[in-house]
Amino acid sequence: MLGMQKHYSTQQFPWIPVGALAIFLLALIGFTTGVSVTERPELAESGLLTKAYYSLSLFVVGGVDLGTPIGGPVAGRIMVWIAYFGAPILAAWGLISALLHALAPQAWQMKRMRNHVVVVGDGELVISYLRVLREHNRKIPVVVVSNNSAEVLRAEFKQSFGAVVVSGDITHEFFLRELQVERARRILLLNDNSLRSYEAASVLLNLVPGIASRVVIHCSSLRFMRSMANTRVANSCHCFNTYHIAASGLVRSQMLQHFRETEPKDVVILAGFGRFGQTVLEEMQNSASGELDTVLIIDKDAKRRVLVADEQMKFSGDYRRELFEGDIAHPEVWERVRSTVSVDGGNTVFVLGTGREEENLRTALWLRRKYPGAMVIARSSKESLFATEVGEEHNIISISIAQLFEDNIPRDWIDLQ
Repeated sequence: MLGMQKHYSTQQFPWIPVGALAIFLLALIGFTTGVSVTERPELAESGLLTKAYYSLSLFVVGGVDLGTPIGGPVAGRIMVWIAYFGAPILAAWGLISALLHALAPQAWQMKRMRNHVVVVGDGELVISYLRVLREHNRKIPVVVVSNNSAEVLRAEFKQSFGAVVVSGDITHEFFLRELQVERARRILLLNDNSLRSYEAASVLLNLVPGIASRVVIHCSSLRFMRSMANTRVANSCHCFNTYHIAASGLVRSQMLQHFRETEPKDVVILAGFGRFGQTVLEEMQNSASGELDTVLIIDKDAKRRVLVADEQMKFSGDYRRELFEGDIAHPEVWERVRSTVSVDGGNTVFVLGTGREEENLRTALWLRRKYPGAMVIARSSKESLFATEVGEEHNIISISIAQLFEDNIPRDWIDLQ
């Protein structure tokens, strides 16, 4: 995903240029069959270039200065007559379309939208989704609702992903109608403001009956998402958290096979117990609780975060759990870990998942040297070429939240036929 991004076009079929070419060819073919005009009778005997010139002039004068078609075969005259009527109509339509587009480009584009995707938000999550969508579907129209005034960001949405960019309040019915939501294939509420996204979904459910299956809500707060789990909006729409998708992908793609191949049961050290660490543990409980011997949690605020997670998630599974309050940069923490459980074997998995990317990578290198048989995973937020290279050089699994999300986006969000 690194490097230059591809540019995609979602423009509809170019009817005006294709129509203009067809009309020009009709006139030219008609003239070459022997058809002439009352004001230029010599046209029938003229060369091809002259006939092409008069065929083009139909778009400007519409035959007024040429007179009416005469002579030649009936089929040729019919073709010229079609060009006589078609050229001025097409020219007028092109002029009107350009004028309407110039006066109200956003409204003009939105009126024509159908079978499109509406994406609300302007962060990295939106860019990740659009990148994956365009890899699977280059033609589907996309509308991005962004209230960010940065021209660079808006230009990226337009040029890199072929999106129509609009601004507005997604909780207002009038604005939602302007987005033609009833004709949209999918509506993704990817704002960082979770409450606004749930509010917009509630308005959508009342505005368009039966739309719930097409609405996807991103909730940046795990605690809020879990609290809202039994609401009408959550039960009707698809609600997700980026870390849930990323953690699920990590456990399935990297950890499950390791758990199955190692004996005895595994020891997992979660260094960092924020949103990512919590969702990794939740996914392990769902998918591999029988493979776990001990889970050690290290965090500066471990006790409080575990209490909060336990309130919503409910720890389960027949495994031992240990908590360590402290900084993963402090050697004393790792000494306490070593004195509590054996981490020297090949059944040990270190997950460096704090929000400090540099510390994750540095600690991962230190752990790799100290415990060569263990699996070591280091997390970053965005994909990093440098971190990937370091991982390959030192047998460290370098992961990024953005890449895990892109690799594990549900297929029905992007395979929109």
